[in-house]
This record gives sequence, structure tokens and C-alpha cells, in this order.
Amino acid sequence: MEFAKSKWVSTVASIWIQCTSGSLYTFSIYSQTLKSTQHYDQSTLDIVSVSKDIGANVGVVSGLLYDFLARRTTATGPWLVHFLGSAQCFLGYFLMWAAVSALLPPLPVPFMCLFMFLAAHAQSYFNTSNVVTGVHNFPNYSGTIVGIMKGFLGLSGAILIQVYQTIFNNKPKSYLLMLALLPPINTLLLMWFVRIHNTHEREERKYLNIFSLMALVVAAYLMVVIILENILSLQSLVHIFIFVVLMMLLASLSCIAFVAHEKSSSRNSESFMDEGSRLIVEPSPLHTTEKVDARQDSLNNQRNNLQLGENLNLLQAMQTVNFWIMFISTACGMGSGLATVNNLGQIGESLGYTSHETGSLVSLWSIWNFLGRFGAGYVSDYYLHTRRWARPLFMVITLMIMSIGHVVIASGLPGALYAGSILVGICYGSQWSLMPTITSEIFGVGNMGSIFNTISIASPVGSYIFSVKVVGYIYDKEASEGNTCIGAHCFMFSFLIMASATILGSLTALGLFLRTKNFYSQVIVRRIQLIQ
Repeated sequence: MEFAKSKWVSTVASIWIQCTSGSLYTFSIYSQTLKSTQHYDQSTLDIVSVSKDIGANVGVVSGLLYDFLARRTTATGPWLVHFLGSAQCFLGYFLMWAAVSALLPPLPVPFMCLFMFLAAHAQSYFNTSNVVTGVHNFPNYSGTIVGIMKGFLGLSGAILIQVYQTIFNNKPKSYLLMLALLPPINTLLLMWFVRIHNTHEREERKYLNIFSLMALVVAAYLMVVIILENILSLQSLVHIFIFVVLMMLLASLSCIAFVAHEKSSSRNSESFMDEGSRLIVEPSPLHTTEKVDARQDSLNNQRNNLQLGENLNLLQAMQTVNFWIMFISTACGMGSGLATVNNLGQIGESLGYTSHETGSLVSLWSIWNFLGRFGAGYVSDYYLHTRRWARPLFMVITLMIMSIGHVVIASGLPGALYAGSILVGICYGSQWSLMPTITSEIFGVGNMGSIFNTISIASPVGSYIFSVKVVGYIYDKEASEGNTCIGAHCFMFSFLIMASATILGSLTALGLFLRTKNFYSQVIVRRIQLIQ
């Protein structure tokens, strides 16, 4: 019973919820069905996709709700947020499924946008509860835990597609019904275990590294499976076997949690016995005890200061220059990344890719997205502790690399879509790991949920500009017959514009790096003191 209430079980439960929360990244699987059944042109479809991006990234309500509940109860706060997310996920996807299955009469575009918004908005509830709870539980390794949570969210697209191909292959309407049921049911079963634990254990880094290793194993497995599916025609029994192995890999995370809990419990017991022995054999003078207590209080205060940072609320944070620098960088990076994944199906079609190859691109995007989310969190933590590099420097680097990826896609050369999507996917994912972590460090973790979700609004803002006003507009102008455009020219100019925007975002992030360089030097010193 004690094991079920540990921070390690909370971590595993959050990871498993993240594994089914990324339906946002599988839009291309059912976008063509949505377009044909509702008779949309490309610009209209992009408007619906932007509603998805707005819903997933405008998580201010979930952030404020989490911050309010977490301050009052660490036990029920996270699961109430999860519960509301489950309700929205079911309602949104169920109504979309009813619309494309003709159970509802033809609906105006605003209604479909509303359904998409509700479905996608659920992700902000799941993500806020899991990520912020993880940062509370592992304040000294915030980059690593955010990378793990965001990484599995990135992998969830490929995981959901594996479920789809095993059960509903080539039935996108049924896939929408699956999205209405699977994520809510999974969350309702696991949300009771997700809670904040105000404890600090000596070997947290060791077991977080093991979780990180398992994340890489799952990602490598999915990548091999996707490549094999692209090369070979796999039978249904093979798909079932692949799915069972995937479930076993995810289930093995509970074994890591059990070992971590047992080790920490035994170590705490030994530490207690040792302290008791010293008190019996060598009683300490009163003034010595007072010194120990004072030192312990000092360490606790340092830990709280590090965990809360400046502890700004949302309104205070919005009055700072750093907040708006992050907002602009996020709009350029995440906005152009979302515009890319939302249009992968149409880009592949214009360049002559088959629907199967396009599906593989969507699945592989989840892998690159994961590598960016996980890698940026882990690597930035490593260089923060060992080389004392300020974390915003990694925003500068990844946004510059993303601009190169956009240029590669714009070239339209054979294989350019694969190569470009790798660069854009990894760098897009890294922003989702870096931004929340930097937010918790600069503005404090006390109101992290509301602050990082407000900065996330920049993502759908950028997505709307790039998807509707740039990609959709240029595509429709280039379309020669009906609503279809064939050739590299359909998206070339759009991606050159997005490449320029990500360069702007990189330069903006450079300003944040220079402004926070001294602050991060202090953060590093305090973290080293706490870890030692």
C-alpha cells in the first residue's frame, strides 16, 4: 500500500497517461476523411487544425486550476484536473466521430472547430497535471523529468497509431471513436496515483536515468517497427505480436518504480537506525543539536527557494521582458512546427508519396518529437550541472537547426521531406521540453502551471499564422485543379517563410540567454549544494 503512494508510482502513472494523450499529433491520419466527408478545401481544413492547436495549447484554465488545487491538497489536486480532461476528450472526439459517420446532419465549420477544440483541450489538462507534478516531485532534476513526460507525450502519437493499425487498420472513422474512448478510460484508471510528494531521495538521478533509458528503448523499438511496416506488408498476427511487446515494454516501467521505492525505503530505514544508534551511544550537547537543526532549516529553505524560484504569479510574470521573449520564440518555433505536422499529409501528396508512406511520416514524426523532448531536457540538465551552460542557450541552437529543416523541406528534393521532418520534429519537440523547464526556473514552480500554459498560447497563435495565412493560403493559390496541388512549388515559399521566422525566434532566444546568464550561475551553485 505504501508503494502505491510513492513518488515513483506517481511517475509511472503519469507516463502511462502521457502515452495516450498525444492524439493531437495523429491529425493527419483522419484529416483526409474529415476533408472529404465535410467537403472542405485546404484552407478550411487548416482552420479546423488550428482549432486543435488552440485547444491543446491554450491551457491557462487547466494551469490556474492545478495551481489553485495543488496549493490546497497535494492528493486530490492532480486527479481532479485529469478527470476534467477525460470528460472533454470523450465529448470532443465522440461528436467528431458522429459528424464524419453521418450520425449528425452536416454541420457548419464553427461546430467542427468547437468539437476539435474540446478534444484537443483535454491534452492541456493531462499535460499540466503530469508535468507540473513531476517538477514538484523532482525539483533538482526538472529538465530530466520534464523531458521524460514530454518525451512520452511525443511518443504517444506512434503508440496510438500502433493501436489503430492493430485493431482498426485503414478505418479512420473508427480511429476517431477509439480516441473518444481509450485516452479517457486510461486516465480515469490511473489518475488516482498521480500526486505530489514533498520528499528528496539520494539516488533520484540514478532511477530517472533508468526511466530515460527505457524511454529510448521504447522509441527505438517503435522506429524499427515503423521502418519494417514501411518496407514489408505485415500480417495482422504480426501487428498483434508487435503491440503485445510494446505493452510489455511500457509495463516494465512499474518494475523500475518498485525497485526505486524499495531502495529508498531500505536506505531511509538504515539511516534512521544509524541516527538512533548515535543518539544512544554518543548523546549530543544541546547547542550541537541546535546547530544541526539550524543547518537543516537552512537546507530546507534553500530547497524551497530553488523549487519556487522568484515565485511570481501569472500577472507578475507577464509584466517581465523574459515572459514576452519566451512568447515570441515559442510562436516562431512551435507555431512553424505545428504547421509542418498538420500538413504532412498534404505535403506528401503533393510530392507523390503514397498514403502508406505519409502514415509512416506521421509515425516517425512522433519519434523525432520524442527525441527532441527527451533529449533537450536530459542534455540541458547535464550541461547545466557539468558545464554550467544556461538552459536558454539550447533554445537558440535548436531554433536555428529548425530553420535548416524548413529549408530542406522547401527544396522538394527526393527524400527531403524525410530529412527535413527529422530536423523540424526533433527541434520542435525540444521546445516543449525547454520552455516549461525554463519557466519553472525563471518564474518559480509555485505557479508554473498557469505561467507555462499561458506562454503555450504562442504555439496556436504561430500555428494560425503559418498554417492558415501562409501554408493554406499559398497552397490554395497554387492549386490548379479543384482543391489539389501537385509539385514542390505547392509548399516551397511557405517553408522559406517559416525558416525566416525560426531564425527570428533563435535571435530572440539569444536575448533571453544573455539576460539570464548570471541568474543561471546562481541556480547551478544552489543545485550543487542541495544535491551534495
